[in-house]
Amino acid sequence: MTEHDADHEILSALDWRGAPVECASCPHLALRDTGACEPLRSCVHDRYARRVERFFKHNPQLANDYLTHPYFEVRALAARHADAFRLPPLLGDVDEVVRWAAVSRLPYRFLLELRDDPHREVRIRVAGRLEDNDLLPMLGDSDYQVRLTIARRIRPELLSLMMRDADAHVRRTAAARIPVASLLEMLGDPEGEVRLEAARRLPSALLHRLSNDPDWRVRYEVAARTEDSRVLLELSYNDDEAVARLARERLFGVQASNDPVLH
Repeated sequence: MTEHDADHEILSALDWRGAPVECASCPHLALRDTGACEPLRSCVHDRYARRVERFFKHNPQLANDYLTHPYFEVRALAARHADAFRLPPLLGDVDEVVRWAAVSRLPYRFLLELRDDPHREVRIRVAGRLEDNDLLPMLGDSDYQVRLTIARRIRPELLSLMMRDADAHVRRTAAARIPVASLLEMLGDPEGEVRLEAARRLPSALLHRLSNDPDWRVRYEVAARTEDSRVLLELSYNDDEAVARLARERLFGVQASNDPVLH
C-alpha cells in the first residue's frame, strides 16, 4: 500500500477541532487550481499531520503565517518551513513538539535555552546534540535517560563526574567508557552489572581485587581473564560451580575439571 493509498483510507476531512473542512471558505482556495492544495491529501486545515506537511512542502512561503496557529501540529510543521529568524519565539511554545521543531533549525547556541526544558524528550534530544562543556549543567538532570544520553556522549575524561550517579544504567555506561585509570573507583559499586562492566575493562593484573565479589558473574569474569594462579586456585573452590569449573579448567586443563579432589 502506498502512502497515497493510506491517506485515502481516512476519507474524512476534519479540522483540529473535529469540524468538517470547508474549502469554500478557505483563503487558499485558489491553490486548488495549481495542485498546491488538494482535499484529503494536502491541506493546512486538516487535522491529519501528513496532509498538513504536504501543504507546507508545496507552499513553504505560507509557513510564516501559521506559526501561531492554535493546533500544535500545524505550528510544528510550519516551523520546519518558516523563515529561521521567525523561530526563536517558538522556544517558549506550550508544546514540546513545537519547541523541538524550532530549535532543530536554529543555530547551536539556541539549544542552550532548552537544557532545562520541562519535557524530558526535549532534554534528551538537546543532550544528544550538545558538546562536552555545554553538557555539564545537565549532569544533575532529574531524568535518567537524559543523564544516560550524556554518559554515552561526554568525553571519557569527564565521566568521573557520573561514577556515582543514582541510576545503575548511567553508572554502567560510565564504567564502559571511563579511562581505565578511574575504573578502580567503580569496583565497589553496589550494583553487580556496574562492577561486571568495570571488570571487563580492568587489566588482568588487577582482577584479583574482584575475586571475592558477591556477584558470580564478576567472579566468572575474573576466572576467565586472570593470569594469577593463586587467584585461580582460590576460585576453583568457589561456591558457584560455573566459576569453579572455569577456574579449574584454566588452572589444570579441561581434563582436571572432573577431578574429585577439587570438587
